Amino acid sequence: MNGPSGVIRLKTKEEIEKMRTAGRVVAAALTEVAASVVPGKTTTLDLDKLAETVIRTHGAIPSFKGYKGYPNATCIAVNEEVVHGIPGPRPLKEGDIVGIDLGAILEGYHADSAITIPVGGVSSEVQRLLKVTREALFVGIRMAVAGNRLTDISHAIQQYAESYRFSVVRELVGHGIGRAMHEEPQVPNFGRPGRGPRLEAGMTLAIEPMVNAGGYGVETLQDGWTIVTKDRSLSAHFEHTVAVTENGPDVLTLRPGETLP
Repeated sequence: MNGPSGVIRLKTKEEIEKMRTAGRVVAAALTEVAASVVPGKTTTLDLDKLAETVIRTHGAIPSFKGYKGYPNATCIAVNEEVVHGIPGPRPLKEGDIVGIDLGAILEGYHADSAITIPVGGVSSEVQRLLKVTREALFVGIRMAVAGNRLTDISHAIQQYAESYRFSVVRELVGHGIGRAMHEEPQVPNFGRPGRGPRLEAGMTLAIEPMVNAGGYGVETLQDGWTIVTKDRSLSAHFEHTVAVTENGPDVLTLRPGETLP
């Protein structure tokens, strides 16, 4: 199957089950990491070390570590950081928000997921940013139905986020996933509906809205990895690995007890 810039590889049911197993590892790591945050004490490197321990304890390998030279098992984005923040000695403080993005490889198959959580108490407006971004993810997931077009996902995410007067990052997109962490097709979080390849059962997608409280512009810091909002407004990021099936979208990285909005 050909997408706009390459071949989209459809997965068998057996391959999807292998990705689901990797997804359970990712979900377990995110759950433990999120529960470990202590305001004023926990550093972003603490989170990274814990995530890698959980992933390896489950017999998996961190997808991110070594990818294009990336040094860590996770990407940790704090406040105005959108994605790809490098973990370090920075302690998380009350009122921060922190995005945790990680992936795992198990039996040759990847899964990838991200959450953004508050550190202690945050304002109602910040809570709204987190809530809307997570809901935008599931609005997009609901469009991952065989027969739809790829940008039906994109349009749904954009419309939902912008209806709350937030902005959707344009320069970063979701992606196909499977034996490689990044496969075709790219999955934008914005655009007109009804475009791009038609969705088919067996497609596996990492859908990941990145939503800013201010403008949608971003820039990369001098470390070559960390992407921040140009206006330094807060940004939230949520992601799930999803399989398109004959019975609708199947989320492969749900965390224990996670409910779908």
